[in-house]
Amino acid sequence: MTTAHEYAQTNADRFRELYKELVRIPSISTLPEHAGDVQRAAEWLAEQMTLAGFQSAEVIKMPEGRHPLVLGEWNGAGPDAPTVLIYCHYDVQPAVVEDGWLTPPFEPVEKDGRIYARGTTDSKLHVSAQLRACESLLQTGGAPVNLKLILEGEEESGSENINAFVEQHGDRLRADVCIISDGTILDETQPSLVYALRGIATMELHVEGPSQDLHSGHFGGSVHNPLQALAEIIAKLHDENGTVTVPGFYDDVLPEDPDERAELVQANMWTEREWNNVARAPQPWGERDYNIHERVGLRPTLEINGLTGGFTGPGFKTVLPQKAMAKISCRLVAKQNPTRIYELIRDYIAQITPPTVKATLIPLEPGAEAAVLGRHTRAMAAAADAYEKGWGKRPIFERAGGSIPITYTFQKVADEVVIIGFGYKTGQAHGPNENAHVHSLHRGIDTAIHFLQAIGGQG
Repeated sequence: MTTAHEYAQTNADRFRELYKELVRIPSISTLPEHAGDVQRAAEWLAEQMTLAGFQSAEVIKMPEGRHPLVLGEWNGAGPDAPTVLIYCHYDVQPAVVEDGWLTPPFEPVEKDGRIYARGTTDSKLHVSAQLRACESLLQTGGAPVNLKLILEGEEESGSENINAFVEQHGDRLRADVCIISDGTILDETQPSLVYALRGIATMELHVEGPSQDLHSGHFGGSVHNPLQALAEIIAKLHDENGTVTVPGFYDDVLPEDPDERAELVQANMWTEREWNNVARAPQPWGERDYNIHERVGLRPTLEINGLTGGFTGPGFKTVLPQKAMAKISCRLVAKQNPTRIYELIRDYIAQITPPTVKATLIPLEPGAEAAVLGRHTRAMAAAADAYEKGWGKRPIFERAGGSIPITYTFQKVADEVVIIGFGYKTGQAHGPNENAHVHSLHRGIDTAIHFLQAIGGQG
């Protein structure tokens, strides 16, 4: 009998063309004019699930103005077998040639071993790899585990409804193990396993001064410029070492584990290499007691993401602006609560705001708590073995600096959660000329098969 891995190899060309077919659908969830494309992608995926061998495939409608989920199920392994829930998202970020694309962003172009198009890495690579891994098993005698494949159509626009779906219909997604297939690994020669993600809190700081914009010649020197006041407030949010000065900000941060820090040194080599190649700032900045990988994964941060105010057009306008605004985000670590962090920052800003202006801090998107998955679970061991077989090298454990908010949600319905990514950090996700290596798709399919077999006792 043909094995799942042999089936995947025999069908490699077909799988690659189906991947390109999905990429051609501009499923941009953030733009209302592409709602029909998101729906079309959902229906295409449901049809592909059925053809792959899933016993059911459903496009789950969401409230008006939101985008559908797609849920495929296969229970042929029996009631005593483990159930694995697989999550990916099929929506993508906007893209137009004018952003700097060298080729049309929704027409995949294969060149020098890579496929260039929006969504190739984030995240139709993962959708395709996981779906085709399931097909390879289901078409060669069945999987050793029961399968639930949930595909989201609005990860890039807030994930509001999948969180509500889990709260209301968590029983439909109940599983022993959940795979979140998203993100990247360290390098094409070095796979990695993320076992911790930072949470996030976002907010806007509005500083107001006079009742209207004023002539800087008539009023300059007598009115506290809101832009200057905003800069003064922001400057007090960190000390010279890069430590956040907000009282209580670090109160809930867990003490570092010396063994964990020693293990993270392996990941830091790759993080420093990426920093030097991508950030290329004059020199690193931040808490001196922590290496770069720890600064972006182990420690919480407070970042200024945008500043506006006054006149910024061509030429010059000698004006004292009526108001100024800053966008602020915090990346959080385990035990830090997003609402509590917002309140601490709000109260501190109230203390340091000069009486000459008025400052208001407004919370934005719902925050997400950090997720720590652990390094020694059954799922992590299976994932490590699967990467070693699929990529040919044992993965390194790493903490991710970013956030996948759905991780915390899925911890409510699955006993174990593992994050499995197949893209590379060079894939330029969200940017022009996004791309994925062709081998990432095929290695990803192979790795996903190995993981499901290991969880089902066939590893």
